[in-house]
Amino acid sequence: VITREAPVSVGLGDTVTVTYRLQNPRGATLRVLLQDRMPDCVEGGVGIATHIVGPRQTLAVPVPLRGMRRAEEPLGAIGARITTGFGLLGARVRVAPTDRIRVVPSMSGVRRFRLLAMQNRLDTAGVRNLRRRGEGQGFAGLREYAVGDDPRHIDWKTSAKRAKLITREFTIERSQTVITLIDCGRGMTQLAGEFPRFEHALSSAMILTDIAASAGDRVGTLVFDDQIRAFVPAQRSRGALHAVRDAVVPVTASSREPDYASAFRHLASHQRKRALVVLFTDVLGVRASRALLAHVARSSQRHLALVVALRNDPLLAMAAPAAVTSASQLYANAAAAELVESREEALERMRRAGAIVLDVSPSTMTASVINRYLELKAR
Repeated sequence: VITREAPVSVGLGDTVTVTYRLQNPRGATLRVLLQDRMPDCVEGGVGIATHIVGPRQTLAVPVPLRGMRRAEEPLGAIGARITTGFGLLGARVRVAPTDRIRVVPSMSGVRRFRLLAMQNRLDTAGVRNLRRRGEGQGFAGLREYAVGDDPRHIDWKTSAKRAKLITREFTIERSQTVITLIDCGRGMTQLAGEFPRFEHALSSAMILTDIAASAGDRVGTLVFDDQIRAFVPAQRSRGALHAVRDAVVPVTASSREPDYASAFRHLASHQRKRALVVLFTDVLGVRASRALLAHVARSSQRHLALVVALRNDPLLAMAAPAAVTSASQLYANAAAAELVESREEALERMRRAGAIVLDVSPSTMTASVINRYLELKAR
């Protein structure tokens, strides 16, 4: 009897364990040549391997599985060639489980960032969980009515039981709205290590969404290139993170130019209240980012804009001063330096327009984004 136990999802670039169980109900030792064929969205599996299963024993075979491409696909069939100890008798078996696996944006390190968020809140509150009482919406407790209290807050049932007026107290509402805007246009298709820059941005946005939702904030997301690819309006619930994840899983980066005007127009029509808008994008230069500059400046009048500009590490390395050995290397160095200078000018213009700008490498982006969010949250 051959069965397979696999998790329902794996993060892109993360590794999980799939367990094959080989149960031998007979009184003789069996030799099992096991083979599987995994979908191309994952890497790993049992491959082809031989296992010895003793009489009336169950052998567990754990194998690693790594997410390589965001998708949801069936894990496929399992093939086995089973022979007796001396190889005189044999049989070929094909098992077709119905299990599927979903490759989602990576959430690796989320526990560490949750702990960071908790520590930040504790430091801010002086190690104790302080509650400010006032005109908020969160119920804080009951107390005896005093002159000057709002009569609308009188708890009439409790007042009747205690034969005196009792009023309700509320905590001041401290939750905010966090919207992530993720560019999936041409600039985000470039590889940053093993995966495209879009995948790094998506993972950071998911972790930020998880941290913000845990802090009680309303969270939402918008993914765009030349049109809106996914949109989840801001919401505060336990299912907010799942709603965002389900919306972005089918989206991939495209070779189209991003339409910032359409994205910010959609945001303005669906998010009228003030929010922290975190934009993950690629900034090439002043001319290429002219539309982005205009809309970030306009958005900063209503929202608090945080622009996460993904660095091009190979471009920075090419622009660094180095010994030039050929004319082509000289031209490449000069062109790279010009692009880097133009990009820095564009980022400085965004800062002057009122946006907060994070100029970060895709590999270290998540920690910088979470730290800046916690700073803004504390203020």
